[in-house]
Amino acid sequence: MLTVAVLISGTGSNLRALLEAAADPDFPARVVVVGADRQADGFAHAEAFGIPTFLVPFREFETREHWGEELDRQLRVWNPDLVVLSGLMRLLPAAVVDAWSPRLINTHPAFLPEFPGAHGVRDALAAGVAQTGASVIVVDNGVDTGPILAQERVAVLPDDTEHTLHERIKPVERRLLIDVVRAIARGELELSAVPSS
Repeated sequence: MLTVAVLISGTGSNLRALLEAAADPDFPARVVVVGADRQADGFAHAEAFGIPTFLVPFREFETREHWGEELDRQLRVWNPDLVVLSGLMRLLPAAVVDAWSPRLINTHPAFLPEFPGAHGVRDALAAGVAQTGASVIVVDNGVDTGPILAQERVAVLPDDTEHTLHERIKPVERRLLIDVVRAIARGELELSAVPSS
């Protein structure tokens, strides 16, 4: 059984989808802990499923590196097989990435390498493209530059706003994340074999 830690910053909609998938006895992975960099609404999902949580408030640390050291220490308590970033709105310090990658994955609301960064949906609209997408990647020390594990196109409609487009991308992100976690758990996707970018 693959053990998973999930790191969040906000509402945790991807976390919720993963918890619902993992509640199926046939799903080959279990979320063992949920962590956050601030008091996140998504903790309510963990509580509803009886999953332990931890908080490492970013603002309480002098540097990103000190915050990262405590985050790493908390993760090591649980020693998960996989760490999923689920809306964690912080760049991880290099030491944390180096400690956990390639067992560290993230979703992104664009068809990478198109539109990396914090505003992938907005940037796609500004570029006037007909399609964007969703991706699941291994986290490396770049910004959304890690090896791509799964991705799918999503059409941009003529009347789309950032909100409406993002709402159509989110279900695709969730499905891809669940598929990737399942494939890793079943040994169908070997992270150590993923080429670095």
